[in-house]
Amino acid sequence: MFASALITLREGLEAALIVGVVLAYLGKIGRPDRRGAVWGGVAAALATSIVLAVALQALGAQFEGRAEQIFEGTTMFLAVLVLTYMIFWMRGQGHRLRGRLEGEVGAAVSGGQGWALAGLAFFAVFREGVETALFLSAAGMAAEGARILWGGLLGLAVAVILGWLIFNTTANIPLRRFFDVTSLLLLLFAAGLLARGVREFQEAGLLPTWLAPVWDINPVLPESSLVGSFMKALFGYNGDPSLLEVTSYLAYWVAVLLGVRWWVRRLVPRAASSS
Repeated sequence: MFASALITLREGLEAALIVGVVLAYLGKIGRPDRRGAVWGGVAAALATSIVLAVALQALGAQFEGRAEQIFEGTTMFLAVLVLTYMIFWMRGQGHRLRGRLEGEVGAAVSGGQGWALAGLAFFAVFREGVETALFLSAAGMAAEGARILWGGLLGLAVAVILGWLIFNTTANIPLRRFFDVTSLLLLLFAAGLLARGVREFQEAGLLPTWLAPVWDINPVLPESSLVGSFMKALFGYNGDPSLLEVTSYLAYWVAVLLGVRWWVRRLVPRAASSS
């Protein structure tokens, strides 16, 4: 439940910020009459995202046995790739997002094209919706469906409230710290999801098992316990992992740390170069 709430909170707030920037800029340039097109695009994106989420669940329900393991493992791997890319993309492009959005809104309004404005809102929100649908589908494979649904609705509700507070009150919400913390939590979620995907592929016979288990701490911290189930849903906890699961988990964090180092070198100027 916590994992799904975290996902929808993060993605929902990003979508709310994008819509807020577009609406605020329309007011700034004296074209509040075009807000209807924006809301139309948002509504279409939400509806399409819901259809996509339902389709993914329906597709997954069609598989059994080995085919189900392959589908779940593939979904988890895809979610890890998209989730990791999204976090690094936001870190690199987030500060430019407002300017780019305002430029696109200005072009759409000056061209008198309501469909272009609706399309801008649609694709901005739909991107977040696709990511959310994919993440929730992957998370739903590791937890009870009802908990995933309620957690997702809770996170979305909080995202809407935070978005409203940001653009309609003087509330000072530390967004940078929020995205830093949620990025770390989502990376932990992605690492666990990768290990779970490896386990699914091992059970399907597509990956070697090697040493299994490396350790077994289920007698101390069972996966079915309250703490164990929470850690399993959020961090992919497995009390008796194989060597390949442990290796893939550690390799993911090595790749993330190397990616962070590359990002810092590329996007943050060194003091020496500015002198």
